Amino acid sequence: MGALDDLRVLDLTQVLAGPYCTMLLADMGADVVKVERPGGDLIRSNPPFVTDREREAYGGYFQSVNRGKRSLELDLRTDADREAFLSLVERADVVVENFKAGTMEKFDCGYETLQEHNPELVYSSIRGFGDPRTGETHRQGQPSFDLIAQALGGVMEITGQPDGPPTKVGPGVGDLFTAALNAVGILAAVHHRERTGEGQYVDTAMYDSMVSLCERTVYQYSCDGESPTRQGNSHPTLFPYDSFEAADGHVVIAAFSDGHWEALCEAMDRPDLAADYPDAGSRIRNREALRAEIAAWTETVETETMLDLLEGRVPAAPVQNTADIFEDPHIRDREMLADVEQPGADDQMTIAGSPIKMTETMPEPGGRAPLLDEHRDELLSEIEETTAGRVEGDD
Repeated sequence: MGALDDLRVLDLTQVLAGPYCTMLLADMGADVVKVERPGGDLIRSNPPFVTDREREAYGGYFQSVNRGKRSLELDLRTDADREAFLSLVERADVVVENFKAGTMEKFDCGYETLQEHNPELVYSSIRGFGDPRTGETHRQGQPSFDLIAQALGGVMEITGQPDGPPTKVGPGVGDLFTAALNAVGILAAVHHRERTGEGQYVDTAMYDSMVSLCERTVYQYSCDGESPTRQGNSHPTLFPYDSFEAADGHVVIAAFSDGHWEALCEAMDRPDLAADYPDAGSRIRNREALRAEIAAWTETVETETMLDLLEGRVPAAPVQNTADIFEDPHIRDREMLADVEQPGADDQMTIAGSPIKMTETMPEPGGRAPLLDEHRDELLSEIEETTAGRVEGDD
């Protein structure tokens, strides 16, 4: 039993932001029906593959964010497929799409039309610049991807080394953070419907989400009128809070409280630094000199030895690569790696597990991603059964 196992979601999204949002819902038990355009989601064919691109049904990109869903291929430009979709809408709780504003209206399947078929429907969209229903802007209708959102929203300007160019964050946060916020909005709207019987429109824009993600830059600019920019791995208002080179790799140290600072100085055998810089203000004013002192120590100590010295007293960690993550027993104990069937391959594929943990209704990846149109027969049968039941009720 999943926390959302009574929720039916029609997922018209593709690529990353929308599929990640509905994946979160599917992991928590929702019945997510992936309604795919003719030919399927654009990223079905994206690499990597386990062994053989020609034999495998889809790549890792699609597998990772579409696990546990059912697939139905529909062409909403045709009357028959549009009618099938509207029949599904009548039985659905949520519809999610991530087209440009106005696309669903071209199919006569916009929010207002769907609401006529299901007044309690929660309709959710993820767009680069939002939907006119919740706030019209000149940017709506422009195409957007993660890179665009990171650039506009300020993420790139504050990411990278001080003497380097603006840099994209590695994970697609423009997609993923927006998707997570959209899932929160959907669940809030479902809760509201349970209390009032009212459906509503949920709208999350990638640009807006990146401004929210960069919340620190907003209040910094408000206070001093200066636009924050890149400063590597350090923090504008905390020190030490940075990465350092060890004798055999890199570590991060977050010792900005007075207690953590004293413990770090003790591990370094530098009680003089603790005495000379006893408070946060003095450390921030002298951060460059103090960073050099810390770096001179860390580069002589192996990572494991350093972490042993700091363990339990100073927040510190090694900078891990993905191979390290696969070997970390914490990750296995927390079930953050999930093995799923990869159609066409002899071996399974490993994907990221669910970070949401619950004691009674534990979320989990619900098996592999679907083949294109894999669930057509069962979904159309459900439509026929519903239609037949409605006719019998009328009699």
